[in-house]
Amino acid sequence: MPKLPKLKGKELIKILSLHGFDVIRIKGSHHFLRHDDGRCTVVPVHAGETLGPGLLLQILKDTELDRADLLVK
Repeated sequence: MPKLPKLKGKELIKILSLHGFDVIRIKGSHHFLRHDDGRCTVVPVHAGETLGPGLLLQILKDTELDRADLLVK
């Protein structure tokens, strides 16, 4: 199983958009993303901060993606 990459919020949003997720709304620093099939998640975007491993794993669980899907940039 590949290690989790260190990603910033904007980088993760770009990767998720490659997998069919679209930003449906933004409230403050939280970007709400939804896939056409109904999967959804929230990604916080803070300048200069990377996402923690626990939050990244929860986003992967919400989106039903695996770690290997994050390696595509």
